[in-house]
This record gives sequence, C-alpha cells and structure tokens, in this order.
Amino acid sequence: MAETTTGRRERKKAQTRQALADAAMRLFTERGFDNVGVREVAEAADVSLSTLFKHFPSKEALVFDLDADVESALVAAVRDRAPGQPVLYALRDHLVHTRTAVRTDDPTFVLVESTPALRDYARSMWSRHEKALAATLADATGLAPDDLAITGLARFALEAPGLARASDDPARAIRDLFALVEHGWATTPLARQEDRPGQDA
Repeated sequence: MAETTTGRRERKKAQTRQALADAAMRLFTERGFDNVGVREVAEAADVSLSTLFKHFPSKEALVFDLDADVESALVAAVRDRAPGQPVLYALRDHLVHTRTAVRTDDPTFVLVESTPALRDYARSMWSRHEKALAATLADATGLAPDDLAITGLARFALEAPGLARASDDPARAIRDLFALVEHGWATTPLARQEDRPGQDA
C-alpha cells in the first residue's frame, strides 16, 4: 500500500511539473518571455504560486524542465561507456548525438535564442554540469577531480557544442574539435600553414 501511495504521489508531482512547463511554454511563445509573470503561469496550470516554486526555483527554470536529465545523461555517457572506449570518444559521441539534434525551428530553441535572459541562463545552466562531469571523469580515470586534465576536459566538452552550433555541420564540427584535443595543434590546417617555407619572411 505504501508503495502504491508513493507511486501515486510521484505521478501527481510529475503531472503538476509537466503542466507548469507546458503552460509556461505556451504563454512564453504566445506573448514573449518578458511579458509573462510566474503568477500567470501558475494560474494557467491551476496551481498556487508556492507550488510553482516548489517545482521550479525561477522563471527561467520553467523553460529548462529537463536540466537534471541532461546532466544525468552526460554523466552516464562516461560512466556507462562501452568497455575499452576512451572517455574522450564517449563524450564526443554523446555530444554529437544529443547536442546537434536541436532543430532551429523548435519553439523552445527559438524562445531561448530570442531572449537574452534565457540565453544567459542556458549557458550558466550548461556550465553547472562541469562539476558533476569532472567527478565522473575522475572516477573513470583515477585522476583527482581537480587535476588540470580532468577540469580541462570537462570544461572543453561543455563548451564544444556552443562553438559547433555556428557551423553548417555541427556534428562534424564537434568531431573536429575533439580531434584537436586528441591529436593536438600540429595536425590542424593552421599549423600546417605556419610550417610552409617562407611564411616567416
């Protein structure tokens, strides 16, 4: 009986959270993020304002309902990678698969890209995953979480999708960025250009 009650309670919480996220996206896309207050979102979802804040700590968080899932998937990509697969490849493949599939006509993407406050929130939210990723990389490699190789790779992995997004082929851009980390500057076209005779003249 306790498990049934607990399950029902969790389903109710998930339904309320989804109702709030859906109401927020509908209002934000119809009227603009800056023109909608959190009280209006709560009313549209038929819940109290205090209930809204139990599920979402801020107005911006209403747009990013899957933040915890994103972090869990990022961590799992390293922790649950195939036996023998280097962490660098696991991260690369995960980011290619998950961070390049966003359609530019997706309502959430359009809303975030057109709202400075949401763009800033998205960037800070993505960066917050760095600590969890670094801890997972440390577990996977045996290095300390504050080792420069660990913190550097975690930071790079989180920045790579943003750099690649401006490319005509984001998936290829992410692969190229990871190849740069794997093989170093000497293998890049720019380095080869520098090595041409007469370039220093």
